[in-house]
Amino acid sequence: MAGAVIIGGARTPFGKMSGSLSGFAATDLGGIAIKGALERAGIGADAVDYVFMGHVLQAGAGQITARQAAVNAGISMDVPATTINKVCLSGMNAIALADLIIQSGQADVVVAGGMESMTNAPYLLPDARSGMRLGDKTVVDSMMYDGLFCAFDQCAMGAGTEKYAASAGLPREAQDEVAANSHERAVRGQKDGFFDQEIVKVDIPQRKGDPI
Repeated sequence: MAGAVIIGGARTPFGKMSGSLSGFAATDLGGIAIKGALERAGIGADAVDYVFMGHVLQAGAGQITARQAAVNAGISMDVPATTINKVCLSGMNAIALADLIIQSGQADVVVAGGMESMTNAPYLLPDARSGMRLGDKTVVDSMMYDGLFCAFDQCAMGAGTEKYAASAGLPREAQDEVAANSHERAVRGQKDGFFDQEIVKVDIPQRKGDPI
């Protein structure tokens, strides 16, 4: 079996809800990241054999979002693309699948990553198709329902985390310590420029003047 190596990578900056990146669909951001990764690896888009992209909040994003992102990056429509939805592990699973098809000899160059835009996740009207004829109806937040709400425990994923952490004997204090340390390291890393090499620039159009 052939070995597989990661030869390049890139990501867009992290945004916030309704922030400066809200005008970009997940597929736009995914395309920017893919293009940046290919450029940094010194590989042309025509060399790509397959694309795996993790994407959880797919409602309203259109068909085959992995292919949309690939085409946005300049990859040909002829290149197969598969979208992975495994919630938090979607991007990691994309990398694992890329490794598998390289080792099996099905591909030589594979793009693997993930993309999301929580801001652009739409609200849903579940009963609208069959008709809402009488009484109040609920508008469903697809960001919460598809991305942050456990389909099995019927609760927010944060509440689910508390349930399973308790069953594993993990105290809340230990969780808080890990979370606080993670945030502190992220802030320190950003200030010290540790992330500069992995972040690809996103040009944000302005009403007047040049993009920023």
